Amino acid sequence: MTFAPNSERRAVRRALTNREKAAVIVRLMLVKGAPITLSGLPEHIQASLAEQMSKMRLIDRRTLDRVVAEFVTELEEVGLSFPGGIEGALSIMDGHISTTAANRLRRLAGASSKADPWDRISALPMERLLPVLEEESVEVAAVMLSKLGVPKAAELLSKLAGDRARRVAFAVSLTGNVDPETVRRIGLSLVTQLENLPARAFDTGPVERVGAILNEAPQLIRDEVLAGLDLDDENFAMLVRKAIFTFVHIPSRVAPRDVPKITRSIEQPVLVTALAAATGNPKLEITAEFFLANMSQRMAQALREEMQDRGKVKEKDGEAAQSAVISAIRALEASGELALTQHDE
Repeated sequence: MTFAPNSERRAVRRALTNREKAAVIVRLMLVKGAPITLSGLPEHIQASLAEQMSKMRLIDRRTLDRVVAEFVTELEEVGLSFPGGIEGALSIMDGHISTTAANRLRRLAGASSKADPWDRISALPMERLLPVLEEESVEVAAVMLSKLGVPKAAELLSKLAGDRARRVAFAVSLTGNVDPETVRRIGLSLVTQLENLPARAFDTGPVERVGAILNEAPQLIRDEVLAGLDLDDENFAMLVRKAIFTFVHIPSRVAPRDVPKITRSIEQPVLVTALAAATGNPKLEITAEFFLANMSQRMAQALREEMQDRGKVKEKDGEAAQSAVISAIRALEASGELALTQHDE
């Protein structure tokens, strides 16, 4: 075993800096096999910690005990902790401050000399990142793919046109010698570009909004509006039709195995009214039969008898009951208990 000179051993007994103490604690935890994840720290802190550890040699037992005792004491005295940096604060305040204020603070975070812009970029949704891959130079696109997580990068690459995807993938092979500061400047530029996009007044697109409104509208109004949209903008009307989900669409978009789950979530008088209201309308009768054919024979027979006893249903009551069925299906979809298939109407 090689011992450090006396002068070096004496040097480590001096008061350690906070950075040195952090290095000691991390080293001790690694030696003891304690679970510790440093990848969540900003990259400049990870680099600073590694650099500090590279400069240290031996720590005597007394110093180690003192650092550990100080560390434990500080942990025990912590009553409340806050995330470091603006981005961490925004993650806590999400939904409690305006979008304008959040975007302004994110721009400040991106301009910070210590902030890693790629953390912010990696958190953005696919639809925000895809235009960068499509419109920026292949070199910038290659850098961005290289900084994103592998699953996200792979999904983005799969959404590109074949020729563009090949060019970007090849450019990734040329990024080996790009220095970190250049990568960071590219990230800062992209963050500025992405954060300066105009704020959206609505959470969903026009197609989804019109479709949701027409879902709740009476059939007569829905048909009139769609007929008018056909005259004004045939393509938009087609997209709206695809976004609409009404009682008629249930057989084509709901899996038969999910029918019992749906019927359990609807009060039986409401279900009886919805099914009885379908009598006499060929399209709606298909939906009623779809329900009855995908439940137990005993329950189906009981419902048929109740439908017969219910008699003729007022149009208003029938549409309200059928809307309740649709709402129940949407609620099950939102909770992940069923998935609707797409249709090409």
